[in-house]
Amino acid sequence: MQFDDDANLDSSEVRDVRGSRIPGGKATIGGGIVGFIALVMGVLFGVGPEQLGLSSGDQEPATSASSQAQVQQSCRTGRDANTKDDCRILGVVNSVQDFWRQEFARRGAQYGPARTVFFTDRVSTACGAATSAVGPFYCPADKQVYLDLGFFNELRTKFGSSGGPFAQAYVVAHEYGHHIQNKMGTLARSQDGRQGATSNAVRVELQADCYAGVWARHATRTPDEKTGRPLITQLSEADIRDGLDAAAAVGDDRIQEKFQGRVTPENWTHGSAAQRQQWFYTGFKSGDMAQCNTFR
Repeated sequence: MQFDDDANLDSSEVRDVRGSRIPGGKATIGGGIVGFIALVMGVLFGVGPEQLGLSSGDQEPATSASSQAQVQQSCRTGRDANTKDDCRILGVVNSVQDFWRQEFARRGAQYGPARTVFFTDRVSTACGAATSAVGPFYCPADKQVYLDLGFFNELRTKFGSSGGPFAQAYVVAHEYGHHIQNKMGTLARSQDGRQGATSNAVRVELQADCYAGVWARHATRTPDEKTGRPLITQLSEADIRDGLDAAAAVGDDRIQEKFQGRVTPENWTHGSAAQRQQWFYTGFKSGDMAQCNTFR
């Protein structure tokens, strides 16, 4: 995955609270084996941030002036996105939102942007307080994506993904897929409390995978609104394979087999490895969000 070296990054689409403390918060309990077990619980059983967090509440996370200024100063161009992890994620956020903004406009609708919040260990959201053990997540109450960048190392070392820049991009685009579902009114279908291979929870996750694929199809064709040139200039076949591999690595069956030694489809909340790959590729091959109807 290659960014246009001369493109300008929009740091306003990311809020960096790494190194900050939650107002009134205590020391985090995230991380280590306890945090990882909690992450597996979240993936296997649909445990959300409000259940894994230490408290509920709707405080905005405190922004560290130094960390926010660091992103603004160090993540300015596509060249930065090609060399630094946090700048790369910022570039992906810019690209994903450029695409959906233009896609909604093409359909005669208005896209409302969603910021990504970088945090470390623990964060407070309108959906409750969460630790990094939850993994990346989207909070519909405040319309923000939350991401501890350390997750990408766990995706490779503990879940067996091949890794790579586009594996990271797939995760970010998937979370923005939930933002699209929130805009379209389909995200609420997952809130009926049911699990299983044919549950709405699984269908919602697979649709978010498909939306991630739709963005990937158009990533090198979506012009930046300021320059008129695509922010991402190259996606290789190897990049797409990395995305498919990441999708498979977080399939319910793969995780269940690895961590509990057996597959129990009645507990699925995200879909199998094959399903996740299938729906990402459906979106990528078609480039059409209308092909992402996982509820049929």
